[in-house]
Amino acid sequence: MKKSTIIHLRFPFSFFLLPVFLFAVACLPAIDWVDFTIVFVLLHFLLYPASNGYNSYFDKDEGSIGGVKVPPKVTKELYYVSWIMDLMAIVIGVSISWLFGWMLLIYGLVSKAYSHPNIRLKKRPILGWLTAGFFQGYFTFLMVCVGMGYSEILMSQQVQWAGLLSSLLLFGSYPMTQIYQHEEDEKRGDITMSLILGILGTFHFTAICFTISVGMFFWFFLIYFNSTISFLFLVALSPVLVFFGYWYWQVRNDKERANFDNTMRLNFTSAVCLNAFFTWLTLC
Repeated sequence: MKKSTIIHLRFPFSFFLLPVFLFAVACLPAIDWVDFTIVFVLLHFLLYPASNGYNSYFDKDEGSIGGVKVPPKVTKELYYVSWIMDLMAIVIGVSISWLFGWMLLIYGLVSKAYSHPNIRLKKRPILGWLTAGFFQGYFTFLMVCVGMGYSEILMSQQVQWAGLLSSLLLFGSYPMTQIYQHEEDEKRGDITMSLILGILGTFHFTAICFTISVGMFFWFFLIYFNSTISFLFLVALSPVLVFFGYWYWQVRNDKERANFDNTMRLNFTSAVCLNAFFTWLTLC
């Protein structure tokens, strides 16, 4: 496999998508660690990288993309490898349950629609934003529950609320991942949410969504867990708030600060804080 293909699969980027998986696991009545391992591998080492590679193949970015500051040129190999990894995830998923296999298939097809030139949801700011937030949040949360053998609780109030909260958090954070790509997106004709909002508008939008989602998470943990966990959730996210505020202050003085490096710092800080909290919640 070519080095460029491995780079464009962006395996490390799965770390940023891990919080939804861990949150779903933390909400389950019990954990089978074999199922945990299988579902974890299918999502983070097959499904997500396949989506990354497929999108990179059609985007053919010349500037920085999520997790890769200087992306190499894509090759046809990336296209085929992405499909093979998708099919591997689906085949293994079906062996767990037909529903899980179907959900993996749906996720893979939707992620392809995001960048395929015949559909390209990326050109449709509202639809693209809603699709990414829904499928990477709510849909993935339910998919993890199914993969872990808990299909019967999908319609429970706790699972439904938790799935919606996962999407709400992503609705706020997703435009931030696009904030440094305005020039390239505009040149390619991709009208993203962040491009519509503008640089400062993206910060304001994310701040509003973040405040609402954190408040709802607080009440969720208060109702289904306890007040200590609600408080610790706020403590866990405090580094994200500090960095976000500092970065916003920098960007108000110099919009060039809305760049790849700072975006990745925010993503990394957020992922570390959320992954650490949900890992603790799963094990406690």
